[in-house]
Amino acid sequence: MKTETTPKMTVLHAPVGVRSIVSSLVAFFIVASSVTFLLDRGQEAQVQMAVEHGRQEMQVKLEAGLQEPAMRGTTDAGDAGEECNWSRGRWVYDNMSRPLYSGLKCAFIFPEVACDKYGRKDVMYQHWRWQPHGCDLPRFDATKLLEKLRNKRLVFVGDSVNRNQWVSLVCMVEASIPDDRLKMRIFNGSLISFKALEYNATIDFYWSPLLVESNSDNPIIHRVEYRIIRADRIERHASVWRDADIIVFNSYLWWRKQKDDMRMKVWLI
Repeated sequence: MKTETTPKMTVLHAPVGVRSIVSSLVAFFIVASSVTFLLDRGQEAQVQMAVEHGRQEMQVKLEAGLQEPAMRGTTDAGDAGEECNWSRGRWVYDNMSRPLYSGLKCAFIFPEVACDKYGRKDVMYQHWRWQPHGCDLPRFDATKLLEKLRNKRLVFVGDSVNRNQWVSLVCMVEASIPDDRLKMRIFNGSLISFKALEYNATIDFYWSPLLVESNSDNPIIHRVEYRIIRADRIERHASVWRDADIIVFNSYLWWRKQKDDMRMKVWLI
């Protein structure tokens, strides 16, 4: 009788070192993928913003090449002598000639609008400029402005809207005078002054939101529930700007009710 022999099965065992390496690599790729996913989620907004600004910057360059005559200041009716309408145009991204000043260096920026100082990361908004259709808006020239204001006084009078315009202007002018000995800053209640000593030029802001006397004349505490206006009294405020050569007024927002239940009383004496 013939005895059958059962074939033996040979089992191959992978070396312990190889299995450890493979397991480590798999674990590493899982962790790396998870971290990358979390970082992408956290930076998604910033990446999208950077891409958008890059696209807009490229568009500006292409338009500049296609519209070179317009960028030089000519108009569609240039031969006829027609002036350019600066109110018609578009905002374009320009990281070559903007910004005109640093928000971290200007001494006149108020805390509530000091975006750079208080940690705003996206500063790309500072690179936008207004581009009129068919012509070029001249770049701001602080020296030319100071020459025009030599021995003169320019006063902005009104509320925070006018104050913000004034801040932008004096920040651009101040940046053109690096020597502190040639400029002066004066804070005196409702009146804030910037003086360019070399030109004997003064650019002031005076807080007077209603132009006439009111209980909102305090430059710090002026949000009142019951607004009282003395419509026939302007002499006290006017005495501040009486000797000005140029005055820029702004007031209309404060003549409107900020909310439906707000009370406003106008006195005529």
